[in-house]
Amino acid sequence: MTTAPPPIDPNRPSAARIYDALLGGTHNFAADRAVASRAAEILPEIPLIARANRDFLHRAVRYALACGIRQFLDLGSGIPTERNVHEAAREEAPDARVVYVDTDPTAVLYARHLLDDDGQTAIVHGDLLEPAAILATPEVRGLLDLSRPVGILMIAVLHFVPDGPELDAALRAYRETAVPGSLLAVSHATTASEPGLTQRITELFGRTGTPLVPRGPGRVTEFFEGWDLVEPGLVPGSQWRPDGGPVSAEEGFLAGVGER
Repeated sequence: MTTAPPPIDPNRPSAARIYDALLGGTHNFAADRAVASRAAEILPEIPLIARANRDFLHRAVRYALACGIRQFLDLGSGIPTERNVHEAAREEAPDARVVYVDTDPTAVLYARHLLDDDGQTAIVHGDLLEPAAILATPEVRGLLDLSRPVGILMIAVLHFVPDGPELDAALRAYRETAVPGSLLAVSHATTASEPGLTQRITELFGRTGTPLVPRGPGRVTEFFEGWDLVEPGLVPGSQWRPDGGPVSAEEGFLAGVGER
């Protein structure tokens, strides 16, 4: 899909740019930084949560590589920042191929600039709720061999998608596309130990036009229907196969990897 993304509105915060701001990135605007700052006032550990989420992504990629996977579909990939999926993957597998997908125009434009001369990666401007359109793009068809296992990444994105038949159908379509041996990695905002904090964060994002939908473990587990959760199952993100980093029992997001 080579169509140009819509114009960027610097006055309207976006989830991708807010996340970039929380990670200390530079591809964001004052409106995004204002939301990130307010979120940190409500929940001071939220920048650490964002970093822990990024660390989980890297561990999930390494796990996929250890399983022999060499191609990744990163849905809701966000703005490219340090150690993207293709960079993390190529540390161990130089032949790894990655297709990034996002609806945010900043993410798409910057990724196209960053990846312009990289023949093993591509960016698609698309909505994960439209799997048929995404899977039919020249980028996906040209880089990914869907007759072989693929790592499907949905990192910190599903909590921006409301429940409904459209979400269920999309998850089913990706599952049915994936051949045995494929993996699905998901991280997702969950309710905090203090429900009032969750409500305030949810209301903050709601005012930006990017509704946040925190979900409990039961609902997030349902996203893995048809996939076998690998050990240790669905857990707080830093508890998923930690590699020596700090482990927190309550950190605001859940993470898991399922095998097809």
